[in-house]
Amino acid sequence: MSNFVAIDFETAVRHHICAVGIVTVENGEITEEYYSLVKPPNNEYNYFCTQVHGITSYDTVNSPSFAEIYPEIKKRLYNKIIVAHNESFDRSVLRKSMLDNGLAYSELNISEMWECTMKYCKSINKYPSGKLNECCMVEGIELNHHEALSDAKACAELFLRIQNTSS
Repeated sequence: MSNFVAIDFETAVRHHICAVGIVTVENGEITEEYYSLVKPPNNEYNYFCTQVHGITSYDTVNSPSFAEIYPEIKKRLYNKIIVAHNESFDRSVLRKSMLDNGLAYSELNISEMWECTMKYCKSINKYPSGKLNECCMVEGIELNHHEALSDAKACAELFLRIQNTSS
């Protein structure tokens, strides 16, 4: 699978997105990157989420809403193989955000389950854990952890390396 899209979301509260990073990979090379801060509903943040990624309501006060960036997400994800490091989290965030905005997940024409680099890393003994930062450290992949675009790029690179190892 040398053609896919890697995605990462950072959240403000529950499934409310405050940042998205998307990386398009074609023929094993990153061909496009997309990043946006996203203003969550009521620009509300949970203290613990902010502690993880450092994004606050001050950062997103003038950012577009999920509904405003959704066309960009759809353009990049439509009919593609999707990869995420913790796919169940990112897939759930996307599904719930779409539902909140009256959008049907089926319109993306993507798989119900995505490829998950965390699952692959946990199944390979050379990684101390399935955590993205630890897997990237083992592989020498540059990472600014919990920055959505950096996480998506690292996930894409990790997925390519895992595929090369297993083939």
